Amino acid sequence: MLLVLVIAGALWGLGLMMGVSRQARLLLVGSIFLVVLALQLVLPNGHPIREATGQSPALWLILAGFLALGAMYGRGLAWLKSRARPELAATSAKKPGTFSDTELERYARHIVLRELGGPGQKKLKQAKVLVIGAGGLGAPALQYLAAVGVGTIGVIDDDVVENANLQRQVIHHDADIGMPKVFSAQAAMEAQNPNVVVRPYHRRLTEEIAADLFADYDLILDGTDNFDSRYLANRVAVAQGKPLISGALAQWEGQLSVFHPADTGPCYQCVFPEAPAPGLAPSCAEAGVIGPLPGVVGSMMAVEAVKLITGAGAVLKGEMLIYDALYGESRKITLSRRADCPVCGGD
Repeated sequence: MLLVLVIAGALWGLGLMMGVSRQARLLLVGSIFLVVLALQLVLPNGHPIREATGQSPALWLILAGFLALGAMYGRGLAWLKSRARPELAATSAKKPGTFSDTELERYARHIVLRELGGPGQKKLKQAKVLVIGAGGLGAPALQYLAAVGVGTIGVIDDDVVENANLQRQVIHHDADIGMPKVFSAQAAMEAQNPNVVVRPYHRRLTEEIAADLFADYDLILDGTDNFDSRYLANRVAVAQGKPLISGALAQWEGQLSVFHPADTGPCYQCVFPEAPAPGLAPSCAEAGVIGPLPGVVGSMMAVEAVKLITGAGAVLKGEMLIYDALYGESRKITLSRRADCPVCGGD
């Protein structure tokens, strides 16, 4: 019996050195076992070959039983591990501040940044950001907030995807036409990064819900295209002491700023005390907008959100960045607080 085991082991090692597949080597050793077992069963007691190969088939059958039990145990253990691994990864991904191996690889370019590192990425994972509007500005902002790993992202919008949106709102696709924008955006964000939690609110921002909604989030991004929503978002953000990242578009020009009078600088209504008269500030539908411009400004809004969350760099508090895409120029202007502002004046 020992001779057969030595021969089988030698053949296994030789096959390994020659690059023979594991399956082929198992087939070879299994064939040797079957031949030896057949000889033990067919040849009479005392036959020289039977004596040389173990004398009795019982020993081979016992050995086969132990090997079968070992193989079954190994397969069972591997199956249990395969079932447990995704659950453990999902659990660790949902724990605040803990990262799966996949997440660590995904955010590696952040972690090596001196201004972010591991602590910064942990802050992003623990952060909750609300985006108002899933249109021109909201689309790129949402995409990058999900990509960088902001843990919880809320998006509120009462509109549906239209064909005319697709020239600039790249988070939506042709197949999404007719779908509520918040659900189209949610599907794209979860496909981009399954480690983030997306909360869609298919409704308009109103006075009745704004305060309760804002209370669940750390900061607000305003990508709306009407002054009523902008003033409402500003009032609630100021009342709750939360930063408001605001962006706007017009044809070839975009602007953005961070309004956070609880920290420094003015609020939105300090800069724009009242809505312009009808016709003075036409919407994108009325005046047009170059397709990539919302991507530029919306991405800048996402960058400001990352800086606010992590404490990196200097955010645009008390400043407004204006980008002129037609001539490739950008400039910053200083914003001042108004003492008579009905929202934040005197605070």
